[in-house]
Amino acid sequence: MDDFKPQIVAFCCSNCASSAAKVSHGMKKALPDNIKLIQVPCTGRIETLHLLKPFEEGADGVYVAGCQEDSCQYISGITKAAKRVKQVKDILEGLGIEPERIDVFQMSAGKGQEFVEVANRMVDTVKGLGPVPTA
Repeated sequence: MDDFKPQIVAFCCSNCASSAAKVSHGMKKALPDNIKLIQVPCTGRIETLHLLKPFEEGADGVYVAGCQEDSCQYISGITKAAKRVKQVKDILEGLGIEPERIDVFQMSAGKGQEFVEVANRMVDTVKGLGPVPTA
């Protein structure tokens, strides 16, 4: 499993998380190249189906990166996203797939280092799980 390179999709809020990603780039902090970033206006707009689709298309892990709860310009974006991530965890578990393959993180716009750390943590977690089991 040492050569396993998990494919991970990250849904990023266009305000905080995407800004943190830009800061990380400016700091010359490289994201793992096996993470696909998808910018969304607000994590609260992400539906359960959006979170499941990457798994259907072969991703090994998914995470949502959004604003701190008290910083969301749409008020409850990260709270809604966290509820949907929980729903997907339950669905994955029901299918015999590890729920740790999906997670949600809150971050501030200026935290480029934190953005990279979250990405690396997610890669490490999913790498430890191995490829998604297939039926």
